[in-house]
Amino acid sequence: MTRALAALCALLGLMALALPASAAAHGIGGIRDLPVPGWLFLVGGATVLVISFVALGALWKKPKLEVGAGRPLPEGLQRVLLSPYLRVVVSGLSLALFIVIWTAAAFGSERGSDNLAPTFVYITFWVGVLVLQIVLGNVWSVLDPWRAAADAVAWAARQLGWSREPRAYPAAIGLWPAVVLLFSFVALELVYSDAGDPRTLAWAITAYSVATWTGMAIFGRRDWRENGDGFAVFFGFISRAAVFGSREREDGGKELILRKPLSGLARVERRPGAVAFLAVMLGSVAFDGISRSSWWFERVYDLEVKFSDPTSAERAVMLFNLASLVLVVLFVAIVYTVSVKVAEGVVGERAAFSGVFVGSLIPIAIVYALSHYLSYLVVTQQFVIPLLSDPYGLDWNVLGTAGFQPNLTLLKPNTTWYTQVTVLVIGHVFALIVAHDRAVALSPSPRIALRTQYVMLALMVLYTVGGMWLLSLN
Repeated sequence: MTRALAALCALLGLMALALPASAAAHGIGGIRDLPVPGWLFLVGGATVLVISFVALGALWKKPKLEVGAGRPLPEGLQRVLLSPYLRVVVSGLSLALFIVIWTAAAFGSERGSDNLAPTFVYITFWVGVLVLQIVLGNVWSVLDPWRAAADAVAWAARQLGWSREPRAYPAAIGLWPAVVLLFSFVALELVYSDAGDPRTLAWAITAYSVATWTGMAIFGRRDWRENGDGFAVFFGFISRAAVFGSREREDGGKELILRKPLSGLARVERRPGAVAFLAVMLGSVAFDGISRSSWWFERVYDLEVKFSDPTSAERAVMLFNLASLVLVVLFVAIVYTVSVKVAEGVVGERAAFSGVFVGSLIPIAIVYALSHYLSYLVVTQQFVIPLLSDPYGLDWNVLGTAGFQPNLTLLKPNTTWYTQVTVLVIGHVFALIVAHDRAVALSPSPRIALRTQYVMLALMVLYTVGGMWLLSLN
């Protein structure tokens, strides 16, 4: 083991140093005045993971993460939080806000900066709800406006005596509808040339709503949300990292629990499309980092100058970006799949790790998103405050906040960089812990479990170093 680990450490060091010097330094030594060279952050991140790996091998001999384990919240607090009246009120407010957002996109100002919809969807919803899921657990199950509307329709149908049994959701389809819907959203955000156009956003909201409500009508609200609804599946995966969760009671009811950190990530995910879904979560953020670099802008410019017609140039750039996004997502999926196959080969024919390590990708997806978007949320979210008073761009001041002036200097570049690097490394250490715990649980012995994790360590180092490099490009 010592020789194998030494060889692996040498390989990981080479991986950290293999990036071009110009790439490793880009954005680090320029806008930031750091006390050490940028490449040391890459090597330091890889070293932390290697040390964590060694510690896990020595100290973590038995599985410690158990799905559903935890301490129930106080009974009084549970009654309040699980109250159907609270759900109706919160869901109703969320649905009302959804209607405001959609009507603002469809009929409000055509300027994205004067319209609430683009800023709210891409900042408050996409990043803000992600943070809520990490801190509070799966609050999206209550905030989801599509579910709120479907629940209201189902209630009205019951009052009128209309009822029908939904079709059974085909297990063979798995999460693939959610993969398509999530990819469509990130493609709109990252590929489409005018994603901030309110009218485009209105059509996108309409299309997503039709797909979601149609799926709920055919397969039932619960089955569709758990398998086909891109946002519900996305936020559901994110909420597994929270310390607040829920579990079924013996009487069939639900109770809220305070669970051991990371225990929700120990769930084995064998549904078809699970790896593809996590690959979209990871790959879209990675592509966003690449596409914001000066190197990428130069490639796009080289492509644009080949066309004399601006419309043709715009279409060519979108196709180029779309193809690149697909390639990045495929790269993430292939690297993970190969790593899992290698781990299976260590154990032998008895191993079936296809869905075992999916939970280890969730912390990586979270820290990729946080490291890339959290500072964006802190600064840009301020623009929502005046827009809430004037969502349609009609010079209203409904809440008295129309004159609010955002502070664009809240975060300093160095503070942002240190926070991003710290979050990125900690998240990958958590991913190692989850993967190691699952390997220990399913391998014949702790020694074999550790051997399966060599390739997972290499995978985590690749993701860590790659993530830091992407951050350095911006």
